Amino acid sequence: MVSTTDIKNNVDNTPIIKRVASASAIGTAAEYYDFFAYGTAAVLFFGHLFFPSSDPLISTLAAFATYAVGFLARPLGGIVFGHIGDKVGRKKALVITILIVGLGTFCIGLLPTYEKIGIWAPVLLILIRVLQGFGVGGEQAGAVLMTAEYSMPERRGFFSSWVQIGAPAGFLLPMALFALLNSFLSPEAMMDYGWRIPFLLSALLVIVGLFIRLRIDESPVFAQIRETKAAESRPVIEVIRNYPGIVVKGVCAKLIEACTFAMFTVIVLAYGKANNLDATILMDSMIVAVLLEIIAIPAMGALSDRIGRKPVYIAGALLQVIAIIPFFMAINQDIYWLTQIAMIVVITLGHSMCYAPQASYFPELFPTHIRCSGIALIWQIGSLVGSGVLGLVAVKILQMTGGHYYGMASYVIVLGIISVIGLLTMPETAPKRRHGEYQRWGH
Repeated sequence: MVSTTDIKNNVDNTPIIKRVASASAIGTAAEYYDFFAYGTAAVLFFGHLFFPSSDPLISTLAAFATYAVGFLARPLGGIVFGHIGDKVGRKKALVITILIVGLGTFCIGLLPTYEKIGIWAPVLLILIRVLQGFGVGGEQAGAVLMTAEYSMPERRGFFSSWVQIGAPAGFLLPMALFALLNSFLSPEAMMDYGWRIPFLLSALLVIVGLFIRLRIDESPVFAQIRETKAAESRPVIEVIRNYPGIVVKGVCAKLIEACTFAMFTVIVLAYGKANNLDATILMDSMIVAVLLEIIAIPAMGALSDRIGRKPVYIAGALLQVIAIIPFFMAINQDIYWLTQIAMIVVITLGHSMCYAPQASYFPELFPTHIRCSGIALIWQIGSLVGSGVLGLVAVKILQMTGGHYYGMASYVIVLGIISVIGLLTMPETAPKRRHGEYQRWGH
């Protein structure tokens, strides 16, 4: 086990950090595997299977509403598992959350449809989504925190960003599975049983993630304060009482990242469907951009170590705002190379510049004994507003605007401006850039 002294003295524990980052990334991949498996299935299958209607758009709207329901339980999960992470341990919280999320995804693959059990089909789907949202609420905060607390200060941005690779990996796995199944199965077979396979195979990801997580030690920084502040504190209450400004600004910062990845990888499929765009062009372009993001994320994490968390994050937020209208104009041409360039700009560059610094930035905003609760509140409230609300209203916005992009673009622009304002008012936390004026870490 890595000692706190080693970390303070900047001893190179790279092999152990890599193992911790890998364990955390697996959990993040499991979380996002569910996110994108459900989002893809909601567009392609769930409207018909669980929410049948004479109007296909109404069915899709209902399916996306269920997708959004999972986000409603995230803040509660963040509070509960943030408390567990701060009082009992980061590792225990991570083991519980990966089990909840993984079992929920697996159970979706077993659900009978509306044709079989009527109204109970969507009811059970909603209940599973709520349970998953509860588990996810504590997953991401604990995952990034575990790696951040193991990492050397000067390279914390780089190593912590490895956890974020779980998001593109969690996107690519179900996408690849759905694409593979579509190539081998007929549309009728996909609607009958093929859609279940990606959900059932999620069990493999959970088993691997659980095995790895059980083999890592507790965060050494947490272990040091286990018998002191952590044992006496009420972490969530202390965060709200002593750091309300940081939480509000952090939520503002989170909004643009939470919104845009959902927009460019899930909602855009509904947009393409409403505008008769070639789904193959959209999905192929997404896959290439997300593959490239696996490289871009650690690069942006390393950049945040050199020039600071805020400059990288703000640049990404501004790029999303500036690029959103050109993005929709480009994909409307239904030309592969143009769609590909647009996806690379907004996902590979824009999203990674926001997403990579988060893993080190948010943990550095809080002292150790309340850090897990603080991150969870920022992460899950921001995700609820940025992604959850978008999932709830996206199809309705398309319906109200006749499939035009200006409603969706306006949503991104507003959240992007809010995020930039929040970031401008927050402190810089990167050890190489803060010049001693911001010293929360380890206190």
